[in-house]
Amino acid sequence: MKTAFVLTTLAVSASAFAPSSVNVMKTTLSMADVSIEAEEPVAPAYPTINGWTADPEAFCAGLPGAVAPLGNFDPLGLTTGLPVTEIKRFRESEVTHGRVGMLAVLGYLVGENFHPLFGGQILGPANTHLAQVQEVAPFFFAWLVGSIATAELGRANIGWVDPVKAMNYNSENEIEGTFGAVLKNNYYPGDIGFDPLGLKPTDPKEFAEMQTKELNNGRLAMLAAIGMIVQEQVTHSTLL
Repeated sequence: MKTAFVLTTLAVSASAFAPSSVNVMKTTLSMADVSIEAEEPVAPAYPTINGWTADPEAFCAGLPGAVAPLGNFDPLGLTTGLPVTEIKRFRESEVTHGRVGMLAVLGYLVGENFHPLFGGQILGPANTHLAQVQEVAPFFFAWLVGSIATAELGRANIGWVDPVKAMNYNSENEIEGTFGAVLKNNYYPGDIGFDPLGLKPTDPKEFAEMQTKELNNGRLAMLAAIGMIVQEQVTHSTLL
């Protein structure tokens, strides 16, 4: 009995030092077993504004303004390869300067021939009128400058992205030469909401036609204003 007990004890003790057999499943993972599909870059979605949806592949992103016989007129290639944000900024500049040009031409023609303000003291070439106003009515001149600054700030607040965000956007997208100038995604260049007479068409086609007419008149006015300014600088006399 003692012999059996001793043998049993030795067997149990020996099993404690025997290595346990553990079945380990090894899984080999190779790149051939996993198919990774390359993600295609998602094209940015552009909102439709006044009937216009930006098309990066079209001339000037599809904005109106190209007319016969010149058509897609860009001999210097200023818009070639530009992102939609930059094309919108260029159009904003063109529309704004065109409007200023139209007002300038009207002001030159009327101001030199009809000047009832300030007791008729503002005379001579229109190039000198602002300087004369500054001397004759300095407070009015200060108010005029303040009004222009207020209008510009209002326009920037409506259509432009916050400068800090714009600079970060330009930096992330490697857009150079614009500093903090980026228009809002849902803003149509030049449409600041000022339409007191309700002339803005609701039909997209009619709006594009009116926009083209405004652009053409503005382009002509800018050329005319330049001609008037240069002429008066050379002749030092009124236009008529």
